[in-house]
Amino acid sequence: MDDLSFEARPGEVFAILGPNGAGKTSTVETLEGYRVPTGGRVRVLGLDPRADHAALVARIGVMLQGGGLYPSLTPRQALWLFAHLYPDPLDPAALLRRLGLKAVARTPVRRLSGGERQRLSLALALVGRPEVLFLDEPTAGVDPEGRLVVRSLVAEERDRGCCVVLTTHELAEAEHLADRVLILVDGKAAAEGSLEELRGTVAQAAIAFAAPPGLPRADLDQLAGACGVPGGTVREVEPGRYEVGAEPTPARLAAVAAWLAERDLPVADLAAARRASLEAVYYEVAGRGRPSADLEEPAGDQPLGTPGNGPARGRRRAASGGRRR
Repeated sequence: MDDLSFEARPGEVFAILGPNGAGKTSTVETLEGYRVPTGGRVRVLGLDPRADHAALVARIGVMLQGGGLYPSLTPRQALWLFAHLYPDPLDPAALLRRLGLKAVARTPVRRLSGGERQRLSLALALVGRPEVLFLDEPTAGVDPEGRLVVRSLVAEERDRGCCVVLTTHELAEAEHLADRVLILVDGKAAAEGSLEELRGTVAQAAIAFAAPPGLPRADLDQLAGACGVPGGTVREVEPGRYEVGAEPTPARLAAVAAWLAERDLPVADLAAARRASLEAVYYEVAGRGRPSADLEEPAGDQPLGTPGNGPARGRRRAASGGRRR
């Protein structure tokens, strides 16, 4: 990392984005206390993640993208074990139901699907009522219904005052979940701000319309073809709200209206828009169409960080990093 400084606050979802090799994992592992910074100052809830690690792990929750799960334990056993580490844990049975794991509660972790393991990792990070919650690719491999559950749980954590630090490659998920975004490029902060602030830096013409949520990709690609634009240009920016990422010419507006009429859908919400998506901002900042040849260092199979005992209170600093190298 190169002279990186930022602050994540209680009661917000702070998303860290960037291409492979940008430094997302290094940054978060430093905040969690797994890496030693070679310079600068790092504090989480006012504590040094290394020197005060024993005090800090009782107040944070960590969801790793891979590893950290005991393969022979069942979800019920794992949650029961973690719950007994804290004075005021959430009810493990309720968490199993909330995350759709009740049916596999007695199945060994090694036999769970990738999506089920992700949901169990999230449950383990939540069971101790953390004040700061670190989520690494929380919806990777999770089915659409599970994604909605994850989004709902993240929103609940934010609303109770938790600081949620999220890293993801899925820009649509970040757009749904994040209050503020940090985009890293080559170890540096390339952009930081709220979604509206970042969108204001990139002008993008589009056609907006409303339709039932979750339309099939094939239908959206058919609409793209009718508008004379490449497949993938039409996307669901939020449930039930869609955009055609192209100049709203009269011909394209007519094509969208005809497409809606064919499906007996109302055209009242059809409008020309100039609203940049987070995806457009990201590629503008990170370099449009420039994939990184470098890969991040693997996080490895480390123990899960342990969640905490209650919501953050007041306006104190939750997680911050400054001038790490």
